[in-house]
Amino acid sequence: MIIRKIAIVFVFFNFMTITYSQKYNAIDSIVLKYPNFGNTEKLAERIQKDFTTEYDKARAIYSWVALNINYDVKKFRNPSNPKTFNSKDKSEVDRQMKNYRDNEIKKAFRNKKGVCEDFSLLYEQIGTLSGLKVKVVIGDAKVDLTDIGRKRLYSNHAWNTVEIDGKSILIDATWGGGYLDYKTETAVKKFTPIYFDVEPKYFYAKHFPESEFKNPKMDKEAYLNGPLIYDAMIEKDCEVFLPKSGIVKVNEGDKILFKIKNLSEFNELSCFDNDDEKLEMFILKEENNVLEFEILCKKKMTQFITFYRNQKALASFKIITK
Repeated sequence: MIIRKIAIVFVFFNFMTITYSQKYNAIDSIVLKYPNFGNTEKLAERIQKDFTTEYDKARAIYSWVALNINYDVKKFRNPSNPKTFNSKDKSEVDRQMKNYRDNEIKKAFRNKKGVCEDFSLLYEQIGTLSGLKVKVVIGDAKVDLTDIGRKRLYSNHAWNTVEIDGKSILIDATWGGGYLDYKTETAVKKFTPIYFDVEPKYFYAKHFPESEFKNPKMDKEAYLNGPLIYDAMIEKDCEVFLPKSGIVKVNEGDKILFKIKNLSEFNELSCFDNDDEKLEMFILKEENNVLEFEILCKKKMTQFITFYRNQKALASFKIITK
């Protein structure tokens, strides 16, 4: 949860693991052998000793946080009351907030668990101690089928940006550490490298910064109405060209045209609705690495459909049949 003057609920996203490059293997292998450190200062010293470039340091911190911090399901399910700071002196309020944040970071580091705020604050502190320019970003995250076409934005997640050689890269160490199994209400530890230095087109399909809520430079409607994409979609660099929205309105019996990049293995594709009924797919053509296919809408109802490749979810859409 994020500690602010108002109560904010946090979410944790369910996602899959992927393979990663040899360079990241080398960095992760070093970090995996790290002993327990007494504080973040000692960890930062070790990272600066083992890695020289800003990018490798940023990656090492991501690996350490994702590999070592567990998601705190109890804290997520039972968030504490929001912390308030009262003083006419703004500097005193800032001091109290800093002390509280520092204590929360120490607690997460010591207990090796936390929620998204703890992951992002911990990343920020270790990064700053390592000489990096790191920011914590608060905003909205799309995590569920019902988020497709949602009417409003929420401050329900936290992540980081890091400035590397004058360019800001996007990092979500919480999602890099595993996922929450809602059936068993347990956190599953599974290192997921794709949430380090994510391409903006994918990252912002799943994240919307709070700073953009009121005067957005980003397209809020496109974000809220876009399809829900999953890790396999990012891993394979798949991009949806059609439909233009994640909400598709059609007549019963119509076919919906889809165009998705990098889906050449169409024999490995499948599509199911939210009743687990398999839908028939009609492959039209593949051209310039873009697969065109259609789905027949038989039901007169609102439903969600999800595409899978080798049983891994790619993307979900909300279908409204008249």
